[in-house]
Amino acid sequence: MATFVLIPGALHGGWWYRPITEGLRAAGHEAYPVTLTGVSERGHVGAVGGVNLETHVRDVLGLLEAERITGAVLVAHSYGGMVASAVADRAPERIAGLVYADAFVPRDGESAYTIVNDVWKQRYLAGAAAGGGHTLLGLSPFLDPRATVHPLASLLQPAALTGAADTLDVPRIYLHAENFADSPFLDTVARLRTDPAWTVHTLPAGHDLVREAPEEFLKLALTAAE
Repeated sequence: MATFVLIPGALHGGWWYRPITEGLRAAGHEAYPVTLTGVSERGHVGAVGGVNLETHVRDVLGLLEAERITGAVLVAHSYGGMVASAVADRAPERIAGLVYADAFVPRDGESAYTIVNDVWKQRYLAGAAAGGGHTLLGLSPFLDPRATVHPLASLLQPAALTGAADTLDVPRIYLHAENFADSPFLDTVARLRTDPAWTVHTLPAGHDLVREAPEEFLKLALTAAE
């Protein structure tokens, strides 16, 4: 049995993972979908403008500590990859696998904003303006209706990574959504394809992999527990 910790992307809560969570539990594994501070049902937590990437990293580290999880498979979607990377760096002894679903895989000193392409930089700026300057408002009509604002500082704060997670001998799986228009992750995918520590799978789906490719997502996540 494995223990999966599922970290959502910007604007979304742990509810986004429900089909994956249910599938993991049906397969006999434990699954902890996380809702990060300042988002969704935890939108009332934290002062406006005071929630950043570090806050979200502590959210997950706190869960690992409170639940005494020592063999976590981190599953991260989109922005969640920023969080998962820092968590694995801070607590490598607790990590048993990494699954990044069309997500950021930052290097030390990179933020979500510095990684994305110019199209997404403009979308971030427009979303920040619509969100009042401290939060990002999702402007896409294709978002789940439960999506909320997201703390802007979390997208701007650089990841501080020591490289501790780089020595982990664990499965590292990346799911590339090839139908994601204007994807900001193409450079990341190209980099990981040349890295023998990673296995990259390309799925014929858009960025919302839970909605568009739930069975493939679940199947590949389960391989991290084998």
